[in-house]
Amino acid sequence: MAVPSQPHQATYDAIVIGAGIQGSFAAYHLAQRHRDTLLLEQFILPHSRGSSHGQSRITRSAYARAPYARMIPDSFRLWQRLEAEAGTSLYRRTGLVVLGPAGDPELEGCRHSLGTDRVLDATALARCFPGLRLHAGEVAVWDGTGGVLFADRALRAVQVGAARGVGGLLAPSPQPPPTPIPTQDVFRRHGGTLRDGEKVLSVEPGAVLTVTTTGGVYRAPRLIITAGAWTSTLVAPLGLRLPLQPLRIDVCYWREKDSGTLSVGTARPCPGTPSVGTTGPCFMALGLRRAPHGIYGLPALEYPGLVKVCYHHGSPTDPEKRDRAPPGAPRPDVTLLSDFISSYLPGLDPQPAVVETCLYTVRPPFPGVEPRCPGSQPLLLPAPRDPLALHPHTLSLGEEPSHSTAPFAIARFPGALRALL
Repeated sequence: MAVPSQPHQATYDAIVIGAGIQGSFAAYHLAQRHRDTLLLEQFILPHSRGSSHGQSRITRSAYARAPYARMIPDSFRLWQRLEAEAGTSLYRRTGLVVLGPAGDPELEGCRHSLGTDRVLDATALARCFPGLRLHAGEVAVWDGTGGVLFADRALRAVQVGAARGVGGLLAPSPQPPPTPIPTQDVFRRHGGTLRDGEKVLSVEPGAVLTVTTTGGVYRAPRLIITAGAWTSTLVAPLGLRLPLQPLRIDVCYWREKDSGTLSVGTARPCPGTPSVGTTGPCFMALGLRRAPHGIYGLPALEYPGLVKVCYHHGSPTDPEKRDRAPPGAPRPDVTLLSDFISSYLPGLDPQPAVVETCLYTVRPPFPGVEPRCPGSQPLLLPAPRDPLALHPHTLSLGEEPSHSTAPFAIARFPGALRALL
């Protein structure tokens, strides 16, 4: 928690609520632009209560939705820039295999986003990636840009220096600190302030917004809310009724029967795939009848010999009660994944070795960001799973974004806005 004897700076150029991947990078970009920025987080960092914990995430160019696909080149450039500034590797290119029924609209959208006509049939896929299996009527598309983002490491790159009390801003967390990496507190080095362990109690709109937390009162002319599963509760007093649904996700790790289950084949390497003997690819399975929301997997990086395979959906939950499921409660998504493993990844044990949990926050029909709320208050709500944190900091400064925000407008939700805001 914040040290009570330390004086608080009450006024900032911008405040960001929520220090997950979206909030941290929005704050980082604001600080880069010499805006005095406060980043608030309700839990002590690091924590596993939201959607941004864990060591790895997939990044890719293959997106069925054109607005996302258009933003990805900028995303890769920004990751490279942060790697250079933090002095550490944040991304490993492994490639990505997209599996699905031939002609599936989402699979075709991914292929179109890659600008390729090349598809792999079952024989070609088995030659390139012996651990993956296709069935009759199914094909695969190869995304050579895909790979693994080191999520925890990326967050530490912008959080750790401030979160661990550098400069006396915060008291040390009772949790052991992560392994240091060179020049990791880039957010603070750009002038940012991070305060964890401070829950936001209220937001008062105005030409200068007032944010009251359990640790102080802060004011700024710009506010970005990246509170994930807690967003609905936070913005409801402002008159926003958003159709947000937190989901409890089972994050499963499966033991390899033999090492290198997803490794590249040794017979005839496929064009553009990693060289033989390197880490195997990420994959996604789309359009499967028994898994309509899709399945994704990453090679064994987080736990030695355990491949991460998850269902891209979950069960509705209260974020405050995510881990309170009764012992022995049925987990239909794990059963679904076990069937998928047996059918598509025979090199893995069909029973998970490790099951963790995570939160998604979804809203139909398409995640989004609100570019301009009614009135003069510059309050922004980035998408829970938007691939970039490009829009929030740009829009909060009144600048024209590099990509159209029209597909993400909050106005597409009838009745979401109330007169109070």
